[in-house]
Amino acid sequence: MKAIDEPRIVPTSVSRADGRIAGTISGDVDEPAPKRYGRGLFLATVAGGLSSLVWGKTVWSGLSSAVPSVPLVPSGWRIYTVAATMPRFDRRTWRLEVGGLVGEPMTLDYDALRALPRTEEERDFHCVTGWSVSNVHWGGVRLSDLLERVQPGLGAHAVRFTSAEIPYVDDLTLDQAKLSDVLLAYEMDGKPLPREHGAPVRLVMPRMYGYKSVKWVARVDLVARPHPGFWELRGYDPDAWLP
Repeated sequence: MKAIDEPRIVPTSVSRADGRIAGTISGDVDEPAPKRYGRGLFLATVAGGLSSLVWGKTVWSGLSSAVPSVPLVPSGWRIYTVAATMPRFDRRTWRLEVGGLVGEPMTLDYDALRALPRTEEERDFHCVTGWSVSNVHWGGVRLSDLLERVQPGLGAHAVRFTSAEIPYVDDLTLDQAKLSDVLLAYEMDGKPLPREHGAPVRLVMPRMYGYKSVKWVARVDLVARPHPGFWELRGYDPDAWLP
């Protein structure tokens, strides 16, 4: 898959595994102008008792210059892609590379990934544009367990996640990556991770906004320091912690 010069943001609606439907929307949305928006934007939109699921026309109009103007609906996902097509998963050829500043680099096929100690968690998912999905059930590998296996070097202070959706990348500090609820998830709501949610494996960083939870993870690299990710280079706040 080749990179594109500018991101093509394609929001779509997808039903959850439990059958709840998000609605429909199609078409391209222009990239927002570079501005710093993250938890400050979210706090501004919920001030005065506004719900992440119910938005006043005036409030949404005021935010339209900062985020893609995607209608919000209860209990549903909005899927954003930045490349012309979503990556496809071929179980026979897929590999996850884990390397960089480590003592024991690893290459895992899908079966080897699923053979690692498994964990589950149920967490809410929050997008910085204002919508949320409650009680998402994730299954996968605790990232801290994987990092322990590869033995981070003394100079490693951050972790870079490279997506098969070129050119999407994002970083966490090593301390953030070691938090107990950070996963490489290969299941969602009791089923294998769907393509639109990052199959076969995605990062789940539930304490931060969704743009930090990289989908279609192809590489995990230990690096000396964190670098701005795809959206941070375009104005998103590197402080992605939920309020």
